[in-house]
Amino acid sequence: MSFLEELNRIVDQYHDSILVVRQQTEQRLPAHQHKKGQLLLVLGGIAYLQTAEKEYYIPSNHYIWIPQNYPHNLMYNAQDLHIINIYFPESTRDDFYDELGIYPVSKLLSEMLSFSEKWQGDFFPGDWEYEFLYTLWSLLSKENLKKFSIQLPTTDDVRLNDITSDLRKRISEPITLEETASTFGISVRSLTRLFQTKLNISFIQYVKMLRVIRAMELIKNTNLTVTELAYEVGYSNISAFSNTFFQLTNMRPTEFKAML
Repeated sequence: MSFLEELNRIVDQYHDSILVVRQQTEQRLPAHQHKKGQLLLVLGGIAYLQTAEKEYYIPSNHYIWIPQNYPHNLMYNAQDLHIINIYFPESTRDDFYDELGIYPVSKLLSEMLSFSEKWQGDFFPGDWEYEFLYTLWSLLSKENLKKFSIQLPTTDDVRLNDITSDLRKRISEPITLEETASTFGISVRSLTRLFQTKLNISFIQYVKMLRVIRAMELIKNTNLTVTELAYEVGYSNISAFSNTFFQLTNMRPTEFKAML
């Protein structure tokens, strides 16, 4: 039996249990899905989750809710990543639980996680731990938190993937639509249309997201100042960098650093 098959067996073997898994068991696996909904909490480091349509970036002190039977795979590149997975059986729910989303860990959720920090394994109806975890699950939809919006669309278009790969390598350099189109021998109009039709995002917005993602990684792994961060990810205007970071993450770079 493969590791992936064993993981799915462990998660779904008891259809009515709530399963708590604290080991990093899902990293670098092929796309897979569970019959249970998954609450993936990132309490240290930055995790990366891929679906068929997008790449999601989950920073420290955030969680992602993954609906039932939703294909995904988790990646990370930090040694100190601290994650918790809690798998919930199907139950009466509102629309919140039908949509994948990333949210900050609230003070209330943090306190509940602290209370249950030593729990591991399956908990069943009738167990008081089950009732506690079910309450935790129910509260997710009641907090009305704003979604974290860093998510890069993906595509199987080879030409566009070559372009986005090049953008990642040159993220600290000045990048323009015109220069990129010239480099790859296509017109500005064609490149604009390529991003819109294949990724449903503008070229400029895609570059902004790449730069903020890179800034998040640098904040996590270096002691650069905000000014140094801005220059490192291609901004010459510090205010523009800070404002873009806030626009996409709902926090300033200094606030993000304080969370790690």
